[in-house]
Amino acid sequence: MRIPESELIINSDGSAFHLHIKPEHLADNIILVGDPGRVEMFSPYLTDIESRTASREFVSVTGKYRGKRITALSTGIGTDNIDIVMTELDALANVDFKTREVRPEHRTLTVLRIGTTGAIQPDIPLGSFIFSHISVGCDGLLNWYADRDKIVLPGFEEAFKKHCNWNVHLPDPYFVKADEELAKRFEDCTVKGMTIAASGFYGPQGRVVRLHLAMPDMLKDFETFSYEGYRITNFEMEGSALAGLAAQLGHKAGTVCCVIANRYLKDANTDYKAKVAELVKLALDKLTD
Repeated sequence: MRIPESELIINSDGSAFHLHIKPEHLADNIILVGDPGRVEMFSPYLTDIESRTASREFVSVTGKYRGKRITALSTGIGTDNIDIVMTELDALANVDFKTREVRPEHRTLTVLRIGTTGAIQPDIPLGSFIFSHISVGCDGLLNWYADRDKIVLPGFEEAFKKHCNWNVHLPDPYFVKADEELAKRFEDCTVKGMTIAASGFYGPQGRVVRLHLAMPDMLKDFETFSYEGYRITNFEMEGSALAGLAAQLGHKAGTVCCVIANRYLKDANTDYKAKVAELVKLALDKLTD
């Protein structure tokens, strides 16, 4: 079936509409960052640079590390941007941009998101790396797609909503596992995480500045929730959409973040660039082992 121009927009140079990446410049191993400025942190490590792109918040570079091709790509903030990124990455891999038809053989991508996060448990210190073995989508994005129930963890969802006395006006939360093989690569250097992906930085993460919260006890409820040996460890803003869309599209995905704040201890570190640089190198090493 031919995908119409209105549904998958392809630029005149043959690149994906938002990402401006051409199919031939997409590596099988992809590292996502939120901040466009962080893409440049990969340049000292990459050789044989074959492409660089920049369009709005979407900046990319494709080159080689240890002889293996890597694409580093910025996404901006939020699960809405991950919807764009994962859809276009999958199209680059699995749609023929000339015929607009899905390729007969599926190409599987490995997509690792690295970023910063706020821990909500007292025993997770600043500077720790958390790998999100399970992502908790409080954003609602995955609920727009059919068959979401085939990839989520319904027992976790029901227990979570009951524990938190979930507000009926909020989107139904969804729980999705990261790729198990990818998670194993990071077992020796990360905290095992179950991560809330919030739809905003302030209210959706329990911060009060001038507006009050619809769920005033949400932080306490999140801190005290546990199920099947998992506890909620941290907040971020993209991992649930990445895990969910990747699972539905047949790709391997996971999120690992550096803790720059601890909400329980009310502590934060704004001088975290060195730790992010360490995470960049760690991601490159783990993906090319």
